Amino acid sequence: QVQLVETGGGLVQAGGSLRLSCGATDTFNYYAAAWFRQAPGKEREFLAVISWSSGATYKSDSVKSRFFISRDSANNALYLQMNRLKPEDTAVYYCAATNSRELLSTSRVYKTWGQGTQVTVSS
Repeated sequence: QVQLVETGGGLVQAGGSLRLSCGATDTFNYYAAAWFRQAPGKEREFLAVISWSSGATYKSDSVKSRFFISRDSANNALYLQMNRLKPEDTAVYYCAATNSRELLSTSRVYKTWGQGTQVTVSS
């Protein structure tokens, strides 16, 4: 089974940017890939999803103007560009994959998950 590995997290000041990457250990054979995050004491939150074949995207309204999802099909890589970061963006960020043929925000349809990468935004 393909495994997903997130990188790129870290500590950044408010207003700054980070680019998260998610690499697959083998050919990415899923229909779509997404980013979620989970802050301490909160439920996992959907951020954005991308169709692996077409590149079509769907994003949460909460981050639509600041976060951008993309993929590099040739290198089996998924990205999340995060701009104008805020302290409330502090969370563990996860990439996930699904064979659902709809671009969905529901975490239960994503069967493969990475281990997560911590993003901390200081004020």
